[in-house]
Amino acid sequence: MKEYQKYLSVETLMGPNSLRLLEELLSRFPPVLSKDDIVLDLGCGKGLTTLAITRETPAKAYACDLWITAEENTQRFAQWGIGDRAVAFHEDANDLHFSKHLFQALISVDAYHYFAGTRGFFDKKMLPLLKDGAEILIAIPGMKAAYTGQAEALLSDWLGNDAYMFKSMTEWRDIIGTHERIDRVDIWEMDCFESAWNDWFSTEHEFALSDKPFFETLIRPYTCFIGIRIRLK
Repeated sequence: MKEYQKYLSVETLMGPNSLRLLEELLSRFPPVLSKDDIVLDLGCGKGLTTLAITRETPAKAYACDLWITAEENTQRFAQWGIGDRAVAFHEDANDLHFSKHLFQALISVDAYHYFAGTRGFFDKKMLPLLKDGAEILIAIPGMKAAYTGQAEALLSDWLGNDAYMFKSMTEWRDIIGTHERIDRVDIWEMDCFESAWNDWFSTEHEFALSDKPFFETLIRPYTCFIGIRIRLK
C-alpha cells in the first residue's frame, strides 16, 4: 500500500479504500496473467484499481465505469504513466459492447453490488466476455452472515432506498448460481474492513463525513466486505 499512498486523496477515493480491497483479493487469489492478457476492471471509479492492476500484473486493463467519463480517466491514466496499458471506457455494466471471450480476468471492487444483484446477471452479462479459465475477483460491501435478509430493516437509516443492495455471502452465492463453465466459487468475509473504512474517513470527503456517524451504530455491527473469487473451467 505504501507505494500507492500518494495517489489516495479526496479526489480519487469514492468510498472505503478500493486499493485495500484489491490488495486482499490479489494476495489471496493471485491471477496468472501475461502481457497479452486483458483484465476488465468493472466499475473502476477514478482508476485507482486500474493503476494497481497495471502495476501488480503484466496484463493490460480495460477500465470501465458508468459515473466517470472515459475522457477523465484517460487523462488521469496519462498523468500516472499507465496510458499505454490502461484503456478507459464509459459504459453501463448491463450493456457492455466488448467482444466475446476477450478477458482473461474480471476484477470489480466496491461496484458489483450496484448492477449485479439479480440471479442470471453473471451468466448472461459476464460469462460471454470471459475466456475459458478466466479468474473473477470481486469485493463488495454486504451483510454479516447473522443478518442475512435484514439489510433494508437494519440499514435504511444510513442507505435509504439503496439498502437492498447489501446482501450476505449466502445470498451472493445463490445469485452467482451454477453454470457449466464455472469451476469453483470462493466467498469469504474480508479482513481489511477497518483499514479500508479508516482510509475513507481520513479524507474528510463530504460523503465520508456523512458515513462516519453510522459507523459504530450500523456499519461495523451489521456489515462487512465480501470477497468473491470465481474460477472458470
